[in-house]
Amino acid sequence: MLKIQNLQYKYKDASDIYTYNLQLSLGEIAGIVGQSGSGKSTLLDIIAGFIEPCSGSVVLDGEELIGKPIEKRPITILFQNHNLFEHLSVQKNILLGINKTLNNSSEDLEKVKNILKVVGLKEHEYKLASQLSGGQQQRVALARVLMRREPILLLDEPFSGLDDATRIEMLELVQKITHDYKLHTILITHDLDDCERIANYVYKMQNHTLVQ
Repeated sequence: MLKIQNLQYKYKDASDIYTYNLQLSLGEIAGIVGQSGSGKSTLLDIIAGFIEPCSGSVVLDGEELIGKPIEKRPITILFQNHNLFEHLSVQKNILLGINKTLNNSSEDLEKVKNILKVVGLKEHEYKLASQLSGGQQQRVALARVLMRREPILLLDEPFSGLDDATRIEMLELVQKITHDYKLHTILITHDLDDCERIANYVYKMQNHTLVQ
């Protein structure tokens, strides 16, 4: 269970206070909509540890995450910019998610093959990232997320640059992965339809407060 309770943040020299309350069980997705600058991504930054809140808590299965170093938080984030190395193969891009030296075991290599099957790219393991379409590159980025096997998945408008058909495919893949891997997924988007398509709960930022 992921519980975000009375979480508050105030930017320096600003008067507004952002307030967040949210709860997710294993295998569930929360979709968050709101205008640009409304505070959606601020929530992800707090959960990830990029910024620290004024007050409140982020608790996963009874363990408080606020105050933990970034590298010790059980999260992965997928942004719109997938941050792939285009001169490297699909396999190596995924392996970089767990080991920057690319000194990986046979077990890791087998995991890559299995994850590529999950995201529908099993025939592309040795292709360069630059040879893939935008949708395929996002699938690689999602595969890298799965390689880390962290229980919290944060998605910050990762599919907004894709065509409608590809975006829907990716959303449905996220839904399947969240269920199968028992993740706690938070999706930030401008599109209410995206939320309603896959989210168990839909929230919006209203007057600096997250409301369901």
